[in-house]
Amino acid sequence: MSLSIKQDHRRFKQIVRGKIKKNLRKYISHGEMLGRKGKDTVTIPVPQIDIPRFRFGPKSQGGVGQGEGEVGDVIGHGDAQPGEGQAGKDPGEHVLEVDVTLEDLAKIMGEELELPNIEPKGQKSIESVKVRYSGIHTTGPESLRHFRRTYKEALKRSIASGTYDPNNPLIIPVREDKRYRSWKETRLPESNAVIILMMDVSGSMGDEQKELVRIESFWIDTWLRSQYKGLDTRYIIHDAVAREVDRETFFHTRESGGTMISSAYKLCAEIIDAEYDPQGWNIYPFHFSDGDNWSSEDSRTCTELMRNCLLPWSNLFCYGQVESPYGSGQFLKDLKESFPDDERLIWSEIPDREAIYQSIKTFLGKGK
Repeated sequence: MSLSIKQDHRRFKQIVRGKIKKNLRKYISHGEMLGRKGKDTVTIPVPQIDIPRFRFGPKSQGGVGQGEGEVGDVIGHGDAQPGEGQAGKDPGEHVLEVDVTLEDLAKIMGEELELPNIEPKGQKSIESVKVRYSGIHTTGPESLRHFRRTYKEALKRSIASGTYDPNNPLIIPVREDKRYRSWKETRLPESNAVIILMMDVSGSMGDEQKELVRIESFWIDTWLRSQYKGLDTRYIIHDAVAREVDRETFFHTRESGGTMISSAYKLCAEIIDAEYDPQGWNIYPFHFSDGDNWSSEDSRTCTELMRNCLLPWSNLFCYGQVESPYGSGQFLKDLKESFPDDERLIWSEIPDREAIYQSIKTFLGKGK
């Protein structure tokens, strides 16, 4: 790639990045790009970028073509049909879909929302082992035999001993010629994290409320993945009872039962206790609900679980209350009353899609 092309490409990426950053609030509020998410990239529609295009001269100038016909024949209009509708004077909107890596998207998100980098806990508690083949040894398993190095050693030996025949260049390696790949293990401290997403799927939570949760969860997951090399995501849904599900079920299930929030908190505590040692894991429970719980007694059970288990174990416990025409919103009031000054609990009210932007900033702006 020539220097000028590299410069143009870099400039184009800067323009795209600027457009994404400028319109990030809109992208966060609307989830249309999430359906086009790949493994490591997401497709985002970027408006108002002029794309290079061919410009044709007047018809009278002629041109070069292929196919049947003689010089001077009139070129017809083909089978094109006239369009429908009235003529307009306004220009069309230019929309370009670009693939953005989730890593770049997280950087843009962090800059625009002014999110601090997270300082993980337990960095020395978990180690990852990386193997690198970086040398050649004279001994080793046959599965790691280096063919080229072995052949070169055999060739050098044949030439040095005078047995090499250019007319019959048969090279047979002996034991001393064989060379093997060797490896070196490197142990690196690594901070692992787990997100435990909990969602109320009772009858008072409609499709719009679940869509708010889906959009916000995507952006939270994107940011936390940029902060940790190892990230687990667990999904819990609950009405009167709680169960762990996969991602697809979490975002698309429909229930119509009552609500007992404590069932989700008990299951969350069980998962942490069984699989995620708080001394070595960075733990982020997120619970989304419309705040309508079955009873004040169950809300007291929730606060006890938070006080005794979930808050001490977690980096942050985040509660997002979505607005529902059928939800009372009482649970958030109970949390505020029980934990008025506890910085480990972060809460956010999410009345509509426009509130997602500020909600994410509220949850992630502490850098914990």
